[in-house]
Amino acid sequence: MMLEGRAPWEYAAMVAAMPWLRKLPKGDGHPILVFPGLGAADFTTWPLRLFLQNRGYVTYPWDQGFNLGPRKGVMQTCLEQARAIHRKHGQPISLVGWSLGGIYAREVAKELPEQTRCVITLGTPFTGNPRATNAWRFYEFVSGHSVEDPAVIEQVRRPPPVPTTSIYSRTDGIVAWRCSVNEVGPQAENIGVHASHVGMGMNPIALYAIADRLAQSPGDWKPFEAAGAKRWFFRTGGAAAAAI
Repeated sequence: MMLEGRAPWEYAAMVAAMPWLRKLPKGDGHPILVFPGLGAADFTTWPLRLFLQNRGYVTYPWDQGFNLGPRKGVMQTCLEQARAIHRKHGQPISLVGWSLGGIYAREVAKELPEQTRCVITLGTPFTGNPRATNAWRFYEFVSGHSVEDPAVIEQVRRPPPVPTTSIYSRTDGIVAWRCSVNEVGPQAENIGVHASHVGMGMNPIALYAIADRLAQSPGDWKPFEAAGAKRWFFRTGGAAAAAI
């Protein structure tokens, strides 16, 4: 938990790295819906959305106030918003979710695979022991739901049928990193970065990975390559590779 104090430094690192981040490939202008984490609101994803806008994308906040878990109507509103963005732009949208927001991103993609281009999650606990986070009591308190609901656990663990990237950190002080590792497949991957949980959406290394994933052409998705110098900053692969 003490490592979560890095978040202000990660924001400062993002600002300092902005000249470097501006050299990343420009996006194609497709729309992106960004979901905040548990207990957070859209202001926490503003740096991430601003970065993506500067890369040429059209970003949308989730516009539901503070994320207090799966309250009545929340998921339906997410689906309606995703459909509306898809109709407005006439093309599939990317879904980016931070922490619990990544669960919404994954679930929207499961419901709307034809309207979804890709899913990127940041420190999202979608597998493993549901109590392997330092926020499960807070989740139960604000949402009124148990983290050990078997039906919910089974649903959350099911992977989306679209290209899906999980960005995780082995030094995450909130979510046990093993709970954020996809079973690697033709459309699923994991990218390990050195970041805090609350600072992941501002961490320049994580931003690099997000930009790299979003810049891929539709229908031409390939796993992230941590070759050369990138091996110093990223881990790729499944649970076995992540444990190295």
